[in-house]
Amino acid sequence: MAKRKTEVRLRTHGIYSKWESGSKDLPRLQEVTTDVPAVVDVEFGFVVNIKNAKNQELYFCIDHPGIRDDLGKRRAPFDGTVYVKTNDWDFYLGDTVWEPIADKIGEWRMWLELDGKVIAEKTFSLSSAT
Repeated sequence: MAKRKTEVRLRTHGIYSKWESGSKDLPRLQEVTTDVPAVVDVEFGFVVNIKNAKNQELYFCIDHPGIRDDLGKRRAPFDGTVYVKTNDWDFYLGDTVWEPIADKIGEWRMWLELDGKVIAEKTFSLSSAT
């Protein structure tokens, strides 16, 4: 039997309700946007739906504008892998703003890869709240 083709659909992107990492529930979309105010606790990112990829390794990356560690050095992008849990799976990739805000301002590029190919990506622009 032939393997079914993987399908990926970007469902939503923008600002979301606070995400609880231990919860099975995804955060709720509050506003569709790529322009995000740099305010503490603002949650932003995107949700994708992935079909026909159960048990495949999904690579994620959040390349931030230059967040500094305790020694003042630029941190590496946040990345890692997860395994696709079902054959019709919704996945949230996102982050939130925390203090100090100054090193969070700028472009945040987020993407997902499956089998070495980018399957979803968005760039968010964080700017000082007015």
